[in-house]
Amino acid sequence: MSELLGSSPWVFLGLTVVIMGFCAVMTGQAIANTWRPMWQIFPYGILLGGADRFLHFSLFGGELLSVTGFLIDTATLIVLSLIAYRATLARKMASQYPWIYERAGPFSWRQRTDG
Repeated sequence: MSELLGSSPWVFLGLTVVIMGFCAVMTGQAIANTWRPMWQIFPYGILLGGADRFLHFSLFGGELLSVTGFLIDTATLIVLSLIAYRATLARKMASQYPWIYERAGPFSWRQRTDG
């Protein structure tokens, strides 16, 4: 498993999921709060993945040029950003336009049916 990640699974969990995952969630929320399109998450996710890979290397002696590690880290961060983006957008649509939309779950909204 550590060959795929380029470092130990505990480092992946602590650094990528917890610390950089928080950064990814904040990135997704920032993009949604400024009404920017979803595709902008992908370039920011790639940058976060590069920063994460560098921190694996510099702090924990992980492999810097691990392609699979970079892809797994970046995919994890992009997924977390997409989840935060969609949840924030659903919250904003329902709270900013309450006469038109209502929440239909944590990630969606629907048009109001009541007159």
